[in-house]
Amino acid sequence: MPPIVGIDLGTTHSLVAICDEAGPRVLLDEQGRALLPSVVRFLKAGKTSVGWQAKNEAAQFVDSTIASAKRFMGRGFTECADIAAQMSTQLMQGPRGLAAFNVRGAAITPQQVAAVVLAELRRIAETRLHTTVTRAVITVPAYFDDAQRQATRDAARLCGLTVERIVNEPTAAALAYGIGHKNKTKTNGETVAVYDLGGGTFDISILRIESMDAANPTMGDAFQVLSTRGDTRLGGDDFDQLIAEWAQAEIKKELKVDAFTASDIATIRMAAEHAKRALSDHEEAAVEIQYDQLMKLQSCAVIDPRVSPVASTQTPANTNRVFRRTLTRAQFQNMIAPLIARTLDAFTHARADASNITIDRVVLVGGSTRIPYVRAQVAAHTGITPYTALDPDQVVALGAAVQASILSGARTDLLLLDVIPLSLGIETQGGAFAKLIVRNSAIPARATEMFTTFKDNQTGVLIHVAQGEREMVDDCRSIARFELRGLPAMPAGIAQVEVEFLVDANGVLNVSAVERRSGMRAAIQAAPSYGLTSAEVERMERDSITHARSDMHRHRVTDLAVNARLDVKWIGEALARTHAALEPAYVQELQEMLRKIESMCAQAETDPMAADADALHKAKEQLDRQSVHLHETSIAQSLREMRVAPTSKPTA
Repeated sequence: MPPIVGIDLGTTHSLVAICDEAGPRVLLDEQGRALLPSVVRFLKAGKTSVGWQAKNEAAQFVDSTIASAKRFMGRGFTECADIAAQMSTQLMQGPRGLAAFNVRGAAITPQQVAAVVLAELRRIAETRLHTTVTRAVITVPAYFDDAQRQATRDAARLCGLTVERIVNEPTAAALAYGIGHKNKTKTNGETVAVYDLGGGTFDISILRIESMDAANPTMGDAFQVLSTRGDTRLGGDDFDQLIAEWAQAEIKKELKVDAFTASDIATIRMAAEHAKRALSDHEEAAVEIQYDQLMKLQSCAVIDPRVSPVASTQTPANTNRVFRRTLTRAQFQNMIAPLIARTLDAFTHARADASNITIDRVVLVGGSTRIPYVRAQVAAHTGITPYTALDPDQVVALGAAVQASILSGARTDLLLLDVIPLSLGIETQGGAFAKLIVRNSAIPARATEMFTTFKDNQTGVLIHVAQGEREMVDDCRSIARFELRGLPAMPAGIAQVEVEFLVDANGVLNVSAVERRSGMRAAIQAAPSYGLTSAEVERMERDSITHARSDMHRHRVTDLAVNARLDVKWIGEALARTHAALEPAYVQELQEMLRKIESMCAQAETDPMAADADALHKAKEQLDRQSVHLHETSIAQSLREMRVAPTSKPTA
């Protein structure tokens, strides 16, 4: 069987790993590098440049190079307005309102960018393993919602990879560390907090690791996620942005620069990233940026004062115009302190969600946890020295590889129980949000609940699926909409609509609905309602209000006409059979009522908006009341005919 690889599809860097008899290991490229920058340059004629080359040339080809695309996965265009300004590549509205990147006028979706990165990881794996690779376990932030998980699966499909499982990054990290398996310190298991601060996202997960069989420790361990919190828009990229904003302000003051080109911004961001990395090892770092006579950035170098400057790849036309500043670690810590405080606040909430269980160990994951200030703040917040035995950049990919080995059957000593990060439910009458599966429920998960119709004679039910924690659906994220059609007309409250939510092991939601009396069914694999502009949302809301009365009138008139036609047919047939036994005046009255209703039905079918639904309903009810005597007579006549019917005799 082809191997199943583990992939960490990161915001800034991505990796691919394998787990075999020798254990999990990251697969290196031809230059011996584990990390692949998640950067793609889109060339002409459909060609691409990916990884280190694309990153090194980003400032030169800023309009066609895309980085940090993961932040936009599964997001609508309007949802990303607050972070679009930080991108050197222009953001645009793509298909179905998706956030997309404008590359020479073409809309490139984040999934397409991710697909190029995944394709390169697949190539590296096939080169190293000397076999075809088509199956993968891919990790995502724990707080990725259903739309973002679906987008990740779409990206894999674009490059020919089958996603065997989507695993939350903190959970994968715990698998890689093997906590509770080889490093168990308590015979009754332990509770672990995984603090995952990467390039673009943050997660905190509380896990419980216990032996699957306490009497037989060799059976292995069960990893159960108790709670998870996070922020899909908080990470190392935000630290880079803070340094870049500081540098831009200083450049404007010193060199009297009013505005920066996209290339300038990309180069400053590169300088900011280098400064951030340098400050993890040194108390201060120097930022040096050179300009030519046109005030366009030609090169930049971030250096430590104690070492030689990094050589520039280009020679500036005028070396007299140089910006140079020293950024201290203390300054940097002050910049990022509010962001780190947000992560610790999420940590507190995650512990509360897990009933404030005692934490035995704290594991740091993600490249941004290399920052000394981050480690110090986590230690101060928890009172526990964080565990950093493995490379924080590689641990998630290694964990994905471990999960891949479990799926392939190579390992049977581990059991993974992940959770749903946000509650899932449907909209009910009045815009309330009914939660069917609450957050932090273990996956796979299933839930069913009965609902009913609100209107008389309702023949269809619109199921609006949402995700969130608020009590009103407008305050939650819309996930999908589908309609259960073809229901028989019934009075309000009679229909029995059973809605089932099923979340598979990948965290992907499937929703089905069945009307139990009629057996009518409908189902959908939840796909996101990608972001609409505020104007479009307002227009849709206005239309629904403006046309609500007319739509309800049309529905009601149609149902009334259908049912009235059946009544006219049944009463007409009964009248034809029994008119001789009825008073002539009564027969004439029924015939006039039948003609009136037939005329009203014809009008309703021709122009339902001009039909008087109340009059039709009233006429139908009156006919029903007046026909009671007819039905009694018809039944009595049928019984008499049964009693006087000759009995057949058998022939000799």
